[in-house]
Amino acid sequence: MINIAMLSYHTCPLAILGGKNTGGMNVYVRELTRFLGQEGVHADVFTRSQDEHVPSVSHDLGYFNRVVHIPAGPEYDLPNEKIWGYTDAFAEGIVEFAKRKGIRYDLIHAHYWMSGRAGAILKTHWNVPMLQMFHTLGLMKQQIARSADEFEGDYRIVGEMEVMAAADRIIAATEAEFDQLRSLYGVNPEKITIIPPGVDTHHFYPIPQDEAKEAIGIPVQDRMALFVGRIEPLKGLDTLVRAMSIVKNTCKSFRCPHYLVIIGGDPEEDPDEMSAEMARIQSLCQDLGLNEMILFLGKRGQATLPYYYAAAEVVVMPSHYESFGIVALEAMACGTPVIASRVGGLAHLIQDGQTGFTIPMQDPNALAEKLRLVFVDTELRARLSAQAVDYAQGFRWESITQQIHQVYQEMISPSA
Repeated sequence: MINIAMLSYHTCPLAILGGKNTGGMNVYVRELTRFLGQEGVHADVFTRSQDEHVPSVSHDLGYFNRVVHIPAGPEYDLPNEKIWGYTDAFAEGIVEFAKRKGIRYDLIHAHYWMSGRAGAILKTHWNVPMLQMFHTLGLMKQQIARSADEFEGDYRIVGEMEVMAAADRIIAATEAEFDQLRSLYGVNPEKITIIPPGVDTHHFYPIPQDEAKEAIGIPVQDRMALFVGRIEPLKGLDTLVRAMSIVKNTCKSFRCPHYLVIIGGDPEEDPDEMSAEMARIQSLCQDLGLNEMILFLGKRGQATLPYYYAAAEVVVMPSHYESFGIVALEAMACGTPVIASRVGGLAHLIQDGQTGFTIPMQDPNALAEKLRLVFVDTELRARLSAQAVDYAQGFRWESITQQIHQVYQEMISPSA
């Protein structure tokens, strides 16, 4: 049996989605680990402990695979600019765990650049290969930052380059990420393998829309657009809110009401604690007179997400940057068309006019036009839905896991 040390330093794969550091990467690590177990691969997922009251070891991933919480710095949530300095302590804690359990790992699979810093230490200590995934890239975030608060520190760019040099192989989610690694960071293309993320089609599948709406308490006659993700500037939620305002003001061509449901963040948080972006978006909704048609639901678990996807006429991802876009893949597997910005992985994932639509970034008028089209044209929506389901089948986790398992075997036994 292959033993994998899976590193997810800054966020736990079991965390509820929609928080500051919880999103597609959490889903990726959790689902990959579950499906690797079905392939007979043992993986321990190591993450930084953020709560001393949480058991140090959890078996929630099944198939004998574990999540291991390693103390590294204060055991509570910290901003990224502070926690990256504890990666050495994180690596030391993993070494101690392996000694205590008497387990030898054959390979390190690190997620995000901070995990890679710890992985480089473990690679040297154990003399085993390291596979790296970045999920997002600092230099790409620099390009789309609109304020000083959104800029990534130099520590991240330097750290990413160090990790790229240390990694034996790197997995890119798309051709776009492959090109970014090569052109922006100078990574040897022979070091990079393109494997997209997957979707669990046993969990995300078409549910009759009337049944889905009943399950989540939405009247059957109402039309609903859905946003799922972190509430942060690069997600472009302000563009979506402005587009809904345009739709509202031109809704004579179809029957209202129509809603935008937002899953993510904490809309009920105390104003003094609320994130600046959540406060900004809520203020924008009020200024545009949209409070009655935009519902902030906060975080939701994976168990309920299929009902929201299936209940929606469309899922919208107006992001400024997405390395892939797992939300879009989950929505399509549920038979829901996706409208997304023509950026990063979304430009490759969404088949324009086939499984949804791609639009220019930060263009509320273009987004409003596509929203009206999907809301009004039931035949178009049915066609997009059927094609989205078929397309998503090509990303089933069973297939994606086999591809990653093959990379593991090549790295562990290069001569095989």
